[in-house]
Amino acid sequence: MARYVDNKCKLCRREGMKLFLKGQRCFTDKCALSRRDYPPGVHAQRRSKVSDYGLHHREKQKLKRIYGILERQFRCYIKEAERTPGNTGVTLLALLERRLDNVVLASGFALSRNHARQMINHGHFRVNNRRVDIASYTVRPGDKVAARPNPKTKKMVSEAVEVNKSQVVPDWLSVKGELLETEVMAMPRRDHVPHPIQEQLIIELTSK
Repeated sequence: MARYVDNKCKLCRREGMKLFLKGQRCFTDKCALSRRDYPPGVHAQRRSKVSDYGLHHREKQKLKRIYGILERQFRCYIKEAERTPGNTGVTLLALLERRLDNVVLASGFALSRNHARQMINHGHFRVNNRRVDIASYTVRPGDKVAARPNPKTKKMVSEAVEVNKSQVVPDWLSVKGELLETEVMAMPRRDHVPHPIQEQLIIELTSK
């Protein structure tokens, strides 16, 4: 499976905002954006006018980078959102929020999205008591996501829970920290998405 392996801090600098790709490190003084708040590259500080297409494109890139998906997978999400009744932009965000790696991260069971994806790929989580090792697995209301009953898994997840104890869990998830389990209570709404995304710009771009 293709994945981004370059410097992740460059992505935050390019988008001009914190994408929180490195977990708690992004809240410290080590964050690259707090030291160099301009895009990467030799001519990055040169002023340039951004076109209308450029604004739409940057919004799409920002969304892809936040959720850690590449272009081909993103287009699959767009097609599924277009087939689903309702607001296409809101449906797209809901689909991304329901990814298993996002649920693990939002529940506080991982230090970053990459950490969540790695643990899922290694089989450390179960959905409805069945092993799932696909990070893009889409959860549904009623699903229960739990850490595998294994000492190594419990240790890793418990450490992440301790680090993320001040994290606010969205109310569409019900987390039982002592059991290292979370239940999907409802479909995520637009106000549950914590990222400053203008989804309408993305839909306008992809519908051309």
